[in-house]
Amino acid sequence: MKQHELRKRLAKFLKLKRGTTPLRNFAKQHGMSFASVSRIEKLEQNVTLDTLEHMCKAFKCDIEDLFPK
Repeated sequence: MKQHELRKRLAKFLKLKRGTTPLRNFAKQHGMSFASVSRIEKLEQNVTLDTLEHMCKAFKCDIEDLFPK
């Protein structure tokens, strides 16, 4: 699978989780920076394993849940 596809899936996950919550509030609620969430949603950020692990803990999910089809 190409990196761009994974970025798109991760962005989709965050956008679904965020819903209508303002990005700044959403990031703060989940212990993430506004800039990181913004860049992930715009497909502009390479995400580290540490970030993925943090997201799994923050959203109480497994790694595969971060990449919906």
